[in-house]
Amino acid sequence: MVELFYIVSEQCSKVVTEKYSTSFSSAIRLLHRDLRKPIFNIYGFVRFADEIVDTFHCHDKGALLQDFRHETFAAIERGISLNPILNSFQLTVNQYNIDHALIEAFFRSMELDLSEKSYDREGYCEYIYGSAEVVGLMCLYVFCDGKKEMYQQLEKPARSLGAAFQKVNFLRDLRADFKCLARVYFPGCDFNNFTEKDKKNIEEEIHQDFRDAYQGIRKLPLKARFGVYVAYKYYLSLFRKIKQMEPARVLEQRIRIPNYRKAMIILRAGVKNQLRLI
Repeated sequence: MVELFYIVSEQCSKVVTEKYSTSFSSAIRLLHRDLRKPIFNIYGFVRFADEIVDTFHCHDKGALLQDFRHETFAAIERGISLNPILNSFQLTVNQYNIDHALIEAFFRSMELDLSEKSYDREGYCEYIYGSAEVVGLMCLYVFCDGKKEMYQQLEKPARSLGAAFQKVNFLRDLRADFKCLARVYFPGCDFNNFTEKDKKNIEEEIHQDFRDAYQGIRKLPLKARFGVYVAYKYYLSLFRKIKQMEPARVLEQRIRIPNYRKAMIILRAGVKNQLRLI
């Protein structure tokens, strides 16, 4: 029965999400049950592509990424793939008519990770769009479920939220990106001499992204709002912790939010949700 294969495929994407990101997994579980599978399917796909460029150092990453890209679009066209991650992803792409241009932009950013080590402002914006903003837009296709007017209204805030998440990730992972992978995403920054001014300029940009994103979260359908709001609050808490640190410390350690703090974020968000304050 092909339905059993679909179930197994989607369970694989769920496992990938849970193993790689406990925070996103927790937020996805707070979405309405109708939305959880397609969002797990998107994240499983994104996570596998990211692994190719970030961790498969003993293999030909360019060839692997090119194969993965080809197999992705073949799966979407055929409506099936023997790769369970791609099979679950194509189910979501085809069900919600996700724009293929978003997937193309995503792969373009993954390719940049194989060749680019630093970015000017234009390249930085292109990379963030393809690596993060389009992921938010894929999820927005699911949340809006074919309502084009709603999608257009929420497109800009969804991009801002994806950008905020990615930029916080850049700050959180500065040590690994700069010292291990020799990547410098923020334009005009010399991380051999990372100053308080550099850090504040980056933080002001992120703060604006969070502010723009929140206005969109409040307009999301009820099925999606709580889960997205929790992810927003988690990253905002992480951002605030980074803001309190000296530039040198940000370069020396990967910043985390402890589990008890994550639990408090969910609890407080739940109270606000019950009181209709989101």
